Amino acid sequence: MILERIQKENDIKTLTPKELDILRDEIREFLVESISKTGGHLASNLGVIELTMALHLAFDLPKDKIIWDVGHQSYTHKLLTGRKDGFATLRQLGGMSGFPKSAESDSDCFNTGHSSTSISAGLGMAQARELTGEDYYVVSVIGDGALTGGMAFEALNNASQLKSNFIIVLNDNNMSISENVGGLNRYLSNFRTADVYSGLKANVKNSLSQIPGVGKKMVQKIHNAKSGIKQLFVPGMFFEEMGLIYLGPVDGSNIAEMRKTFNEAKRVDGPVLVHVLTKKGAGYLPAERHPARFHGTEPFEIETGIPTNKRKKANYTDVFSTVMLKLAERNPKVVAITAAMADGTGLKRFHLNYPERFFDVGIAEEHAVTFAAGMAKAGLIPVFAVYSSFLQRAYDQIMHDVCLQNLPVVFAVDRAGLVGSDGETHQGIFDLSFLSTIPNMTILAPKNKWELSDMMKFAVAFGAPVAVRYPRGLAYDGLKEFREPVELGKSEMIYEESEIALFALGSMIPIAEEVRNMLKEDGHSCTLVNARFAKPFDEAMIRNLAGSHKLLVTMEENVKSGGMGEHIESFLLREKLDVSILPVSVPDQFVEHGNVDALRALLGIDAKAITAKILEVL
Repeated sequence: MILERIQKENDIKTLTPKELDILRDEIREFLVESISKTGGHLASNLGVIELTMALHLAFDLPKDKIIWDVGHQSYTHKLLTGRKDGFATLRQLGGMSGFPKSAESDSDCFNTGHSSTSISAGLGMAQARELTGEDYYVVSVIGDGALTGGMAFEALNNASQLKSNFIIVLNDNNMSISENVGGLNRYLSNFRTADVYSGLKANVKNSLSQIPGVGKKMVQKIHNAKSGIKQLFVPGMFFEEMGLIYLGPVDGSNIAEMRKTFNEAKRVDGPVLVHVLTKKGAGYLPAERHPARFHGTEPFEIETGIPTNKRKKANYTDVFSTVMLKLAERNPKVVAITAAMADGTGLKRFHLNYPERFFDVGIAEEHAVTFAAGMAKAGLIPVFAVYSSFLQRAYDQIMHDVCLQNLPVVFAVDRAGLVGSDGETHQGIFDLSFLSTIPNMTILAPKNKWELSDMMKFAVAFGAPVAVRYPRGLAYDGLKEFREPVELGKSEMIYEESEIALFALGSMIPIAEEVRNMLKEDGHSCTLVNARFAKPFDEAMIRNLAGSHKLLVTMEENVKSGGMGEHIESFLLREKLDVSILPVSVPDQFVEHGNVDALRALLGIDAKAITAKILEVL
């Protein structure tokens, strides 16, 4: 195998053109086979195999810096830097990350995981290179989807001030930017980067400008005419008007053409954008047909693409999806908003049934929140469905545009708590902390699938900012017999006894049940309360529990700092309530990738560890 000869960065440069073709096919086959076993991001990686090979041929790693936007498309990059063996443990606890990690390799120059950051980071590196006098190339690879994020445009605007080379590769898989190809375009790409052209353009401009009286006007008229013609024929004029040289479009399956274009881009003194056309899922038919489904996939059968672990139970996202249809049917003011995650957040069915009330704003969470605020101000009830880790990007908008005006925006916070294999950038363990700091914000978390339905109905009717947070994975179907109406700030008593009180929120309820059973086996009496509300929490219930129990245990899947347990601990001190408290939460740290159960055990928030802590306190 040619792939076996790739042991470290730059080994690809020893291969012949024929061997490169073989390597391309071997990488595609390897990724399909490997990810079919471990799960991971498949479609995005299949689409950039040739692009990644061309980058590694044109640049010298780790001296040159390649920054991958989001980073879930960096699998080929990992293979070409000698990490093939790591794919057996991809996204597993202690194994290789599914995103660029500088701790893994010097060739991963910047850790990524969220969208639209690569141009800002790359521009920072290029600017630092200017100041330090070092000599290396900086390349930011960004997809057309990530380019919808406002931060990317802020960086593009700033990049025009750079005086030295900075290369932006636009990986366009036809999801957002329309195709525009032709011989004229390729000709202009080559012509504009030629030294003779750059010099001639400058000399003509200077010479004309010196003509008394009319010179500057002639230059301006020529510039206006040239711009008008280029607007008709050159698809990159948008970028050129922002001060970037535009090259492309380039065929993303043609390694030689991309390598040639990257070498041309190196000669530009200033920022240059290379537009590469790729196909998501290229080379594996199921992924080509269903790129969204194979964006992040569980293990699957290679022949059919069908998941090997066929789940029969609904997950929380499925429950939310069904509830949204019912809410929309009953109330025409209910609208749904997503930031490029219609499938992931369960809004695909809503889109199909109520297309005029569905809004995908692209990867732009900040805009989504203020957009929702405008809708709410005008009388609608917007539901913004978003992953917990992505919602934190819009903190300012939640505070100033929604909560300051006390507008009825519903935040359906999916993937709240530990999400597992995507790692640090995706763990939803901070939302309770950052949302609870904001006045007028109400936060709920359901114990099971029926309570998620009840809480969404409550949220839509609430008339003020409200966040309903629910975890990734199968929806808990226990405790069905406990279904008291949802009332603002009120918890729900599940089992009432004495000695130890477990006050658990959302995804911690099933774990609290296990803890209670373990404690009872050890001879201890244990109360279990479903907290329901993280803000406002049930102060009356806390007073009651403090007066009748020796130990109060708060349980949440959120970091301790700013979480529910910390707020309850402050309340007990303020009220001078005489009861010991044991806050159980995620430690104040970033949490690596791995199976959720394994992570809970590692962090000391699984049933066994919590029971041991309680017995130690007693």
